[in-house]
Amino acid sequence: PALGLFLFTIARDPLRIIILIAGAFFWLVSLLLSSLIWFIAVKASDPQDEPLQKGLLIFGVMFSVLLQEAFRFLYYKLLRKAIEGLVALSEDGCSPISIQQMAYVAGVGFGLMSGAFSMINLLADALGPGTVGIHGDSQLYFLTSAFMTMVLIFLHTFWGILFFHGCEHRRWWEITAVVVMHLAVSGSTFCNPLYVGSLVPSYLLMAAAAAWAYSLSGGSTQNLRRFLLCKF
Repeated sequence: PALGLFLFTIARDPLRIIILIAGAFFWLVSLLLSSLIWFIAVKASDPQDEPLQKGLLIFGVMFSVLLQEAFRFLYYKLLRKAIEGLVALSEDGCSPISIQQMAYVAGVGFGLMSGAFSMINLLADALGPGTVGIHGDSQLYFLTSAFMTMVLIFLHTFWGILFFHGCEHRRWWEITAVVVMHLAVSGSTFCNPLYVGSLVPSYLLMAAAAAWAYSLSGGSTQNLRRFLLCKF
């Protein structure tokens, strides 16, 4: 699905590819900073204190989410300046890409980089040692991880649209809703290996975010019906 988003909606437009790569870079920088802070906190603490280490892990995840959203806001400000520059350079006074399109492409960039790192971690675990489920744990680790990666890619795409819309219209409650949803999805992963506790809420939030983003983008039930019936 992620590859399809790129091929059918982004790959043919050089400007969208640039925005996508820049969005992926912003997400990568946020991950680097949050990982650095978590690493320092772990090294400065007692490694034998399991409750403390678990608390630091939870802190690291929550801090990483907040930092990702902070970088999403910085990226919005950068793209807003870019639109002003494109308008000034254009002959007709119009930007070649709208802020809604930028929001979508930036969200895909965040999602693709997030999904890429999730898959890298998954492949690293697949190298061993040991066999998944050998001690009675769930054998669905790789399958559920793949589904979780997919939902995060789509969620970042929808969150990008919602976040940019909130910034553009100064609806701070929309931005807050994105941050809360991101925290909820990331926090639900602590329910693992009870995968139902993380996958089901994440997919429900994805459906809600998709409907919300579709509505804010100007979509309607009539257009959706025509699309499903292939009546273009």
